[in-house]
Parts: sequence; structure tokens; C-alpha cells
Amino acid sequence: MLRIGDLRPPKGAVKNRKRVGRGSSSGKGGTSGRGHKGALARSGTRRYPWFEGGQMPLSRRLPKKGFSNYPFKKVYQVVNIRDIAKLKDIEEITPEVLRERRIVRRPGPIKLLGDGEIREPVVVKLHKASKSAIEKIEAAGGKFEEIV
Repeated sequence: MLRIGDLRPPKGAVKNRKRVGRGSSSGKGGTSGRGHKGALARSGTRRYPWFEGGQMPLSRRLPKKGFSNYPFKKVYQVVNIRDIAKLKDIEEITPEVLRERRIVRRPGPIKLLGDGEIREPVVVKLHKASKSAIEKIEAAGGKFEEIV
């Protein structure tokens, strides 16, 4: 009968670990396979994948060029028509109303997109809106006003 104590891994599945620093006859004595001196002979160091052997890195050899508008980019909060349709008994929708009702949570400009349907006429005062959103609001008898 096979017992748990008799179980062994298959032959060749388990390798002995490399025992470094155990005398010169082990083949890994002295410098323990790390060579002589230098950062990589010390503990706690490593070479990063982008390290180029001390030569000037590629990212610093290439010239800086162009302009990025990223720091000046306007990020809009997105609200859909379906979110506005849920707001019953409100004739005028402003950023304050949307924040009060927790539809928009972060500060900043708000853009209205045209996903969903609206039936009641409402006046929407937001920073921006898509063409389809404006068309749907006006088709329902409402009005869109852009605020700055």
C-alpha cells in the first residue's frame, strides 16, 4: 500500500541549491560567483533593465523636441441625458444641482453627452454639451445654455 511518507518527487525534479561562500573547493568560494569588487559584488544592488553600462543613456542622447499641451488639458466630468432624465421635478439643471444629487462628485467643468432619452422639458446650464445631447433636449422642448 502507498503511504504519504513514501511519496518522493520524480528523479531530476529537485535540484540542490547553489551553496556559495563555502570554500574554494566548492567552486563558488571566495567571491561567491560575483566577481571582484564593483556594485554587483555588493549586497543590495541591482542593474536596472534600462542601464546601458555607464554610457550616456538613449533617453538623454536624443534631443528634446516639440511641445506638450498636457498640463493645460481640460478634463470634463461626463453626464449623460439618462442621468438628467432621472432628475424629476427640477426645471433648471446646473452644476450645483448635479453635485448636490451626487451625479457628479469631483470639481471641474461638466460635459453633457447624448446617451439616453428625455421627455420632460428642462433648462440645462453646463460647461459643454455634445450635438446629440443638445438636439435631444431641444426635441423635448427644453433648452441648453453654455456657462463659462
